[in-house]
Amino acid sequence: MSQSASPTAHADPTRDPAPDMAHARQRMVDTQIRPVQVSDPRVIAAMRTLPRERFVPADRAAIAYMDQGVPLGGGRVLTEPRVIARLVQALVPHGGERALVVGAGTGYAACLLAALGVSVLALEQSEALAEIGQRLVAELAPSVRYRIGPLAEGHADAAPYDLILIDGAVRAIPNAVAAQLGAGGRLATVLALPGRVPVGVLAEPSAAGLRPRPQFDAATPLLPELAPAPRFSF
Repeated sequence: MSQSASPTAHADPTRDPAPDMAHARQRMVDTQIRPVQVSDPRVIAAMRTLPRERFVPADRAAIAYMDQGVPLGGGRVLTEPRVIARLVQALVPHGGERALVVGAGTGYAACLLAALGVSVLALEQSEALAEIGQRLVAELAPSVRYRIGPLAEGHADAAPYDLILIDGAVRAIPNAVAAQLGAGGRLATVLALPGRVPVGVLAEPSAAGLRPRPQFDAATPLLPELAPAPRFSF
């Protein structure tokens, strides 16, 4: 199992947020989230409340609410606010549904879904990030369950899921993850095909298999654990 390097000065779930963070959070929603067709009042309310700065290294808290991803260490990134908001909204979560978050990192997306009444299992491959995420969800979303394991395998023990969120960009949706989506389920991620603009997609089961439908452009970094192995030519 690969492990991402753990930042030595990561967000401490016990510290008090800086006084200006609440203002930055409201500004993020008003200037980044609402202008990009995020209209679900539940998503907006959750993002106004959830302290995003707690999910990033302490020395990067000042950029937590900027319109960009925030490096977490080991090639991992906290997905930019407008992208994660649109992915969550595209899933149309309903209270009581069961969700798998693949690449949960420090737990921000898992907490967003939990705030919408969804039962969330957070899957993370990096033990370092999972340790941070477990501490944060224990305080902010106690119903979220963390599991450590290979992202490409999903978590079959708790399948099928109503919702699957792959929190990051992928070249292709892993077959094992797709197979864990239940009938009538929805999967959201960013699909980054070579030579094309990455797009946020919503995928639903069909007779021909999982069918991704483009929703919006999203320049989101690839999840390293789900990146294809490099090809060598001689």
